[in-house]
Amino acid sequence: MDIKEEAMKMHAEWAGKLEVKSRVSVRDSHDLSVAYTPGVAQPCLEIQKHPELSYTLTRRWNTVAVITDGTAILGLGDIGPEAGMPVMEGKCVLFKEFADIDAVPICLKTKDVDELVRTIYLLSGSFGGINLEDISAPRCFEVERRLKELCEIPVFHDDQHGTAIIVGAALMNSLKVVGKKIGEVRCVINGAGSAGIAIAKHLMRLGVKNILLCDRFGIICEGMENLNPAHEAMSHVTNPEHLRGTLADALSGADVFIGVSAPGVLKPEMIKSMAAKPIVFPMANPVPEIMPEEALKAGAAVVGTGRSDFPNQINNVLAFPGIFRGALDVRASDINDEMKTAASYAIAGIITEKELSAESILPKAFDKRIVPAVAKAVADAAVSSGVARIK
Repeated sequence: MDIKEEAMKMHAEWAGKLEVKSRVSVRDSHDLSVAYTPGVAQPCLEIQKHPELSYTLTRRWNTVAVITDGTAILGLGDIGPEAGMPVMEGKCVLFKEFADIDAVPICLKTKDVDELVRTIYLLSGSFGGINLEDISAPRCFEVERRLKELCEIPVFHDDQHGTAIIVGAALMNSLKVVGKKIGEVRCVINGAGSAGIAIAKHLMRLGVKNILLCDRFGIICEGMENLNPAHEAMSHVTNPEHLRGTLADALSGADVFIGVSAPGVLKPEMIKSMAAKPIVFPMANPVPEIMPEEALKAGAAVVGTGRSDFPNQINNVLAFPGIFRGALDVRASDINDEMKTAASYAIAGIITEKELSAESILPKAFDKRIVPAVAKAVADAAVSSGVARIK
């Protein structure tokens, strides 16, 4: 039985990966009166007077909504909200298993940005944070931006920022392996959707100065016609040499390849044209832009993919549980750039000098050091940047 067959069998047996379990016992009329009516009226009235008490008198303090519209589910695309539910349930399981956060899957039957924003905002009072998931670009940018303006709780699009945070950590440690400085390398990112753009912005915050973004039309360059608004904005802060051409042109002499695109687009000869000791992150799933063994044979010094069956898995599960744990612990109103940067440094810092090698640039998903380290770094950054409401 392969993994797909096993997944089908187990999903049928599970009949859902989540259930609601009570934290209180209701065994008699007194218990009922305390947990429900008439006793429950008192905390309701207190929260009415002081809404912040919803964090201490309810489970809101530890509850996150995992929300999708079903338009960009895994690598499957726009398969609809119902079809996205297994993924959202799975994400909620990871929140609980890795960071003891209660998470609720919500799949919305609309692709309209205004409806998405309004609906999620109206739900936000029930949660301590919002994790946006698998919403297609470029709508995801506006949805997140508007919700961050409206909501008083953290709103985090994991496909963008979780991916960027892990790539940042992987790059920092890879550069140690190959002996290069972050401010001196040229990075090529193939795939200029939500993840690619977020990666570019985050790497610039970490100190990368020369980034080329590529999509299926080639290198994104300032002055190109028919760029969408997101690509237009990125054209002004990337590609400082104003290079034009194909992915192959972009990679000539480059130090780093980061792929969030499509299977097989990175050819061995492209890696051979890169600078000495190239770093290659082909992260398309389930089939990467180039298979790791091919990349290594072509001269790659460090290779990381999104897959668990190869070394150096670049996986969001290293980031989002700890990030939300830290944000919830200090009741942050936002997950800002300072917190994202702190998360990258925390993840990279878990790998000791003794552990660091070309095949060990990131901790494994089940490394117990990850969530505490990331949560503390994120919480500290929230406090120092002024978005924490408790310490």
